[in-house]
Amino acid sequence: MKPSRFAPLFPILLVAFSSTTQAQQGSTHHQLMEFDVPQATKSNIPGCNASCGTFAQANNDEGLIVGYYTDEQIAAHAFFRTRDAHIESFDVPPIDSNPNLATYAFSVNDCGAITGTFENSNTVFLAFIREPDGKFTNFAVLGPDGLPEPNGTEAFDINLEGTTAGVYFDTSGEEHGFVRSRYGNVSTFDPMGSVATMVCEETCLNAYGAITGFFLDSTNTWHGFVREPSGKITTFDAPDAATGSGFGTFPVSINLDGTITGYIANSKNVSYGFLRTPQGRFGIFDISEASTANGAGIAPYSINFFGAVAGAYYDDKLAAHGFVRWPNGDVTIFSASNANASSPYQGTRPSTNNASGQVTGWILDKNNLNHAFLWCP
Repeated sequence: MKPSRFAPLFPILLVAFSSTTQAQQGSTHHQLMEFDVPQATKSNIPGCNASCGTFAQANNDEGLIVGYYTDEQIAAHAFFRTRDAHIESFDVPPIDSNPNLATYAFSVNDCGAITGTFENSNTVFLAFIREPDGKFTNFAVLGPDGLPEPNGTEAFDINLEGTTAGVYFDTSGEEHGFVRSRYGNVSTFDPMGSVATMVCEETCLNAYGAITGFFLDSTNTWHGFVREPSGKITTFDAPDAATGSGFGTFPVSINLDGTITGYIANSKNVSYGFLRTPQGRFGIFDISEASTANGAGIAPYSINFFGAVAGAYYDDKLAAHGFVRWPNGDVTIFSASNANASSPYQGTRPSTNNASGQVTGWILDKNNLNHAFLWCP
């Protein structure tokens, strides 16, 4: 199934919706459309545990969507969906005589280059880049012995220059960040004091090469960081972020001008969104529909070129709904009418938003099967 990595405090959202849903901001209507890869499993197969179906991970400014799906054998494959709704499945070609076990696409740039990770026949995760012409480049972070780190390399982000970023696991299983230039030069990094470093997924590497993410310290507190193209790392904590017990600051996206969005978990276990300017100034935001109950709040996931933020918020039952916070501070909310909101943290799960304001993500239906979606403003 999906490669394992440590998760922040805020749970992964499981989501669902009907094939066409309307959302409102005043009198303005927006459309949410479901889609599935044709080869994706049509039922919740035993052993899936609500992890099967189609997952849209990212969209670019050209309307291309990438992600992965599981088939009837619960094997994972990558896909891309074009602006005109053409869907194509792909797998990383085998690098030995045995087929690879899984392929996951996580990010796409505006030229159509896709990056992600694949599981080889030795059950080790390696990274890949798929060029728009279908050519693949596979790579891994190398250890001190000059061989690939045995516990895996996962690429999560790709920018317009073809630079990729992600994480790797050393021989002790500890997680670290890396950045790879389009020419194949790899630099590894950790913020000072990190015991585990996470380069966040999909939109955490901008066109200039700045990277954001979060790291865990020895007191079990999460902190944010931004790494400049020069390699300089600045760590930060958003206002009101609690410390200890998995609390802290979780950056999730950086746009072209260096503005970062993310969320914090406060001492009452309620999450709020934040914006951090390139100069280091913070703005904390919430939306009125979000609950302030224990475990509720909001979780931004992406910020686009113009500063619009997409994410999820939680109601009093801890059901998840989508939102877009526009650059002027106005908010549009949207939900799938057929969402499975009977269990906490299930509902609509946005992933990224592009320059046109389109949001992609995935859902979990009432049969515990996932589907991808595209929301259009």
